[in-house]
Amino acid sequence: MIMTAIRRYCLGVHALVAFIGNSVSYLMPVLAFVVAFEVFSRYILDSPTIWAYDTSLFIFGYIAALGGAYAQQQRAHINVDILYNKVSARTKSIFNLFSFALAMFFMVIVCKMSIGKFEEALEFNYRRQSEWAPHMHHYWLMMAIASVLLILQLSSDWIDSLHQAITGKPLLPEAPTEQEEAAQ
Repeated sequence: MIMTAIRRYCLGVHALVAFIGNSVSYLMPVLAFVVAFEVFSRYILDSPTIWAYDTSLFIFGYIAALGGAYAQQQRAHINVDILYNKVSARTKSIFNLFSFALAMFFMVIVCKMSIGKFEEALEFNYRRQSEWAPHMHHYWLMMAIASVLLILQLSSDWIDSLHQAITGKPLLPEAPTEQEEAAQ
């Protein structure tokens, strides 16, 4: 019964992260449009916008931060492959336990700081220092959400690695990553 609940937690986290990761990918064409519009406006119409640069920074930040958990799920983050690929699956799991725990610790700090910055931005009406001067609170809220999302994904991966280190078998069935699917 406990293993079923743990498996459901991990599968739920995987589904949530995949949904958000896929959803945030739709911001890429929006980002490309904003940048292209600014280039057109600046160089063709000789009338630069005051909002495009800030908007593109925010959109890119959203894509990068909210896509972090999805990149973790797809195993797309940097790894020291020269050592990692030469050890057994159990040893990889032990390496993962340490690296995932360290990453979760770091993300808890990022989340706590982001919540503090969010509250501060609301209290003092922080704005980006630019001509357009957009509000900043939404960005810090997104950073807190992205941190929690990555913590959830890392905790799911940590549980899977712990199970594999103990039993020698993965907790969840290995779904092919997008990179593996693209290679086929």
